[in-house]
Amino acid sequence: MASVQDTKSSRGIRGVRGRGIALHAVLVIGLLLSAFPFYWAIIMSTHTSTEIFSYPPKLLPGSHFPQNVRSLFDNIDFFGSMFNSLLVACAVTFLVLLFDSLAAFVFAKFEFPGRRALFVVLMAIFMVPTQMAIIPQFVIMAKIGWIGSMTALIVPAAANAFGIFWMRQYMRSAIHDELLDASKIDGASFLRQYWHVALPVVRPGLAFLGIFTFMAQWNDYAWPLIALTNPDNVTLQVALSQLNGVHGTTDYGMVMTGALLALVPLLIVFAIGARQIIGDLGKGAIR
Repeated sequence: MASVQDTKSSRGIRGVRGRGIALHAVLVIGLLLSAFPFYWAIIMSTHTSTEIFSYPPKLLPGSHFPQNVRSLFDNIDFFGSMFNSLLVACAVTFLVLLFDSLAAFVFAKFEFPGRRALFVVLMAIFMVPTQMAIIPQFVIMAKIGWIGSMTALIVPAAANAFGIFWMRQYMRSAIHDELLDASKIDGASFLRQYWHVALPVVRPGLAFLGIFTFMAQWNDYAWPLIALTNPDNVTLQVALSQLNGVHGTTDYGMVMTGALLALVPLLIVFAIGARQIIGDLGKGAIR
C-alpha cells in the first residue's frame, strides 16, 4: 500500500516538474521572440544599407556604427529635436497625472449632481478616434495663435479620457472609504485627502499611466508634423522622418541608428516606472 502511494506521489512530483519545465520553455521562447526586434535594430544600426539587404542576412554586429552616428548628426539636429520631445513628453505626462488623477478621485469617491451623465460623456469622448479631432484642433490652435509652438502639443494633451477612466477604476478598488472618513474626521480638506490619502495608495496606477502617456507622446508623429511649422521646434519623430530619402536613396543604417538612439529615453522611463510599480505592489503585499 505504501509503495503504491509512493509511486503516485513520485508521478505527481514528476508531473509538476514537467509542467514547470514546459512553462519556463514557453516563457524563454516568448522572451527571445520579444527581444529579437531590438537585437535586429542593433544589428542593422551597425551595417550599411548594402549589408542590410545582403543575402544571407548578417546576424552579427558590424563596424559601421560610428559612421552611421556621424551621418545621423550631420543630417538632423538630433539632440535639439530630442530635447523638444523630452520637453513635450515630460510636460504632458506631468499634467496628465495631475489633472486625470484629480478628476478620477472626484468620480470615484464623491457624489455630486450629474456625476453619471458626465461619466457617460467622458466614455463617449474616449471612444472617439483621435484622428477625427485633428482638423478642429488645428483650427482652434490657429485661432489662438499657437501653431508652430510647443504649446500646441502640450495644452491639448494635458488631460485625456483614458487616464481619467483608468485612474477612476483603480481608485474605486484601491482607496477604501474608511480612509477618507477617517481623514474627514481629522479635518482634512479635499486637497489634503487627495495628496495624503489618495496619491500614496494609487502610485502603481500613476506609474502605469505615466509610462503609457510618456510613450504615447514620445512616439506621436501625426500631430507634431501638422502643428509644428517652425523647423526649430520639431520633435524627434518628425526629425527622424526627414531621413527617409526618395527613389530608394534612404540610408537604412543611419535611419536605424536614429531609431535605436530614440529608444534610450523610453527604456529609461520604462525601467523607472516598472520599478515603482513592482516596489509598491510588493509593499502592499507585505502590509
